[in-house]
Amino acid sequence: MNDTAKAPENAQNQHILTEQTTTVPLSENADNEKEVLLSVRGLKKSFGDHEVLKGIDLDVKKGEVIAVIGPSGCGKSTLLRCLNCMEDPTAGSIIFDGVDIADMKVDINLHRRKMGMVFQSFNLFNNKKVLDNITLAPVYLRKKDLRQAKRKNFFTKIANIFRKSPKELIPVTATPKQIKEEETLKARNLLKRIGLQDKADVYPSTLSGGQKQRIAIIRALAMNPKLILFDEPTSALDPEMVGEVLSVMTDLAKDGMTMVVVTHEMGFAREVATRVVFMDDGVIAEENAPEEFFSHPENARLKDFLSKVL
Repeated sequence: MNDTAKAPENAQNQHILTEQTTTVPLSENADNEKEVLLSVRGLKKSFGDHEVLKGIDLDVKKGEVIAVIGPSGCGKSTLLRCLNCMEDPTAGSIIFDGVDIADMKVDINLHRRKMGMVFQSFNLFNNKKVLDNITLAPVYLRKKDLRQAKRKNFFTKIANIFRKSPKELIPVTATPKQIKEEETLKARNLLKRIGLQDKADVYPSTLSGGQKQRIAIIRALAMNPKLILFDEPTSALDPEMVGEVLSVMTDLAKDGMTMVVVTHEMGFAREVATRVVFMDDGVIAEENAPEEFFSHPENARLKDFLSKVL
């Protein structure tokens, strides 16, 4: 199953997910800190003697769409893979939703539930139908949480016999069958949202590249993420299919989804992003709002890059 899967945020999960985590105190400016969903500080990544990321500082606020652009080999995809620790950072911190997920003591799989990822090559399971691709992760994780809740309740009931003040049991509000039905209904509604409701019971091999990528996007959405990472989601598509994928991403942006998008689509970066980040040689060379970024670039390397891609 995809490492980036995340379970739906519901009352049951919030009671069940009680793993110990390393919390990070708020700064003095609490109001501003609450707006920041992802904060990267001093992020470095090396592969052997080759240093790919050389110290990245980046804040992503709730509802922002960050477009990351730059020449091939500058570290864009490595940055994205480090953000959800698919690649372990060599140094630095990644504060996501108040927790340093780069801390080795943190259960990263727990936090990946809230951070979706969409890859260049779709990564759908070709041996499973579209509906199963979408429901696989949320059904698995919710059933796992249900089993954990029942196990904890069993031992709590025994311990309560000897307690003067019995502990409350974890609410169990759904059966495995109900979980499957709920996630199936949600998946069908998501398919309807992107106009692919008639593809629920077909295999990915029968779909076009654009359809596969749209399925991959709503597979991430099925987990109710707080943040979605996109790694060049249109680079593997034929030109005529790019528009349908960008349309789905634009709708997500309008709905307030927080996104970090590594892309070569300058039109998307200009029209949809709230901030554009230019990477070069493992560092962030410049970042700004789209209008200023494209109209008045300051970095010489960025000026040269834009002259070739615009």
